[in-house]
Amino acid sequence: MDTRITELPALRLAGHTTRAPLRYEGVNPHILEFVRSLPPEAHGRLKALGDAEPSGILQITGDAEPDAAEGTELTYMHGVAVSATTPVPEGLDTLTVPAGPWAVFTSSGPHPEALQSMWAATATEWFPSNPWRLRPGPSIVAVRDHAADFTIATCDLWMPIEPE
Repeated sequence: MDTRITELPALRLAGHTTRAPLRYEGVNPHILEFVRSLPPEAHGRLKALGDAEPSGILQITGDAEPDAAEGTELTYMHGVAVSATTPVPEGLDTLTVPAGPWAVFTSSGPHPEALQSMWAATATEWFPSNPWRLRPGPSIVAVRDHAADFTIATCDLWMPIEPE
């Protein structure tokens, strides 16, 4: 599993937020509908706003327990990471995550299957064999590259961690 550990300062996320049911396999139609409902200028505004790591437009999920049942509601943010000094425009939600270590897992292949398989493997393979556990905070997906039709993608899954 392609994994790296990195330290980040306090992370501030800004974007558009909704509640959606958790889905383990396939495209989440509730999240897809939410993202498609955003006006095109909202995406451009987010791209211009993001100025911190992880970069790009991010798929941010929170408020779901690691073993949550499919269908459990979670918070989804379509957003970006911004520095502590970046002014966030009206109409965007923000979330601050304390400084600390993050495990960054990279997947590449059929999308979203490769990402979802890798995400499941973090729980069944990586965490049980490494001296880390999840700490409070959201999971973040950064899409690094994708086919025009989004059927193939390279993604980074960022998970906040702490020593066991």
